[in-house]
Amino acid sequence: MTTAPGAPAVPRILLAEASLPYRRVIREALMAFRICEVDDAPSGERAFELALQREYSLFLFSLPLPDMTGDMLDRLLSKAYPMVHPGVHAAPPVIFLIQPGDALRFQELQRDVRVRGSMPLPPKLDVLLSVTATLLPERQGLAFPPFSPPHVS
Repeated sequence: MTTAPGAPAVPRILLAEASLPYRRVIREALMAFRICEVDDAPSGERAFELALQREYSLFLFSLPLPDMTGDMLDRLLSKAYPMVHPGVHAAPPVIFLIQPGDALRFQELQRDVRVRGSMPLPPKLDVLLSVTATLLPERQGLAFPPFSPPHVS
């Protein structure tokens, strides 16, 4: 997407999650309710490659990934990201997607100032919108038509 000169860039999110259905649900929900673009990757390696190619406003990483853990991916990117993007001094904030068994591990990760929260898997729309509320602008004009039950005669 090309941005007109002087216009603010649309925030771009990098999502790393092994499950295609989860990636699809999260991507579609974010693009429907937040002003953003989402790139997704099925592995830590692919997410790392994407992060070095483009600038992002937010990382969403699953803690369990097929080839490395999400926190390892985040640690690697926290070092490499500022080196490949001129004018960027730190990697973007990160939200971790966690399984029920990862809660204890996530508590340790919360000490990092860039960690902005977590979302349990399977994804829940209310949690996703809540955890991204301060990080991404809300899409306006989402008024759904009022529900009217079918007329029965």
